Amino acid sequence: MKIYGYETNVCTFVFYFYVFIFIRRWTTIKKVEINEQIRDREVRLIGPDGEQIGIMSSKEALKIAEEKKLDLVKIAPGANPPVCKLMDYGKYKYEQAKREKEARKKQKTITVKEVRLSLNIEDHDLNTKAKKAIKFLKNGDKVKVTLRFKGRELGHTQLGVDVLNKFFSIVEEVGVMEKKPKMEGRNMVMFISPKN
Repeated sequence: MKIYGYETNVCTFVFYFYVFIFIRRWTTIKKVEINEQIRDREVRLIGPDGEQIGIMSSKEALKIAEEKKLDLVKIAPGANPPVCKLMDYGKYKYEQAKREKEARKKQKTITVKEVRLSLNIEDHDLNTKAKKAIKFLKNGDKVKVTLRFKGRELGHTQLGVDVLNKFFSIVEEVGVMEKKPKMEGRNMVMFISPKN
């Protein structure tokens, strides 16, 4: 088998391939080192309440952690010497996962809903579309109102602006015009965001 002009057998190719994958994963995934995984000669130890205990060998720090029935966790591997803290690692991971879950709950995702209109829309249809837009705005979503011009209607863009302004006058109790009507190709687009 030839790779880049060099003769190799399949076993060496597979070996080097797996070495490459291992090195790549090892450099990209930085795992938190705990207890016996910490192989530094000296570490700066911080107590469970945040007090500085001092600089000592990692074996001494591990012994202190075992006496207090806690884990030794490396929290700052780039420092000189690395900083380790005494903590209950399982409880720490659980609380961190809980905090992330709470943050995701509180994070509000704003979606953009679209309402399509035509230039020759009747009043009843316009009111129906406006009711749908009001429902979207009350749910906290933004609304993109699109008016599509067909054929020769493109010469009457002012009529499109009138239709969009009429639509906005129906929904202005619950929405604010974020972007005024603007042409985008054959479409006229307006964005409405919910009132706070």
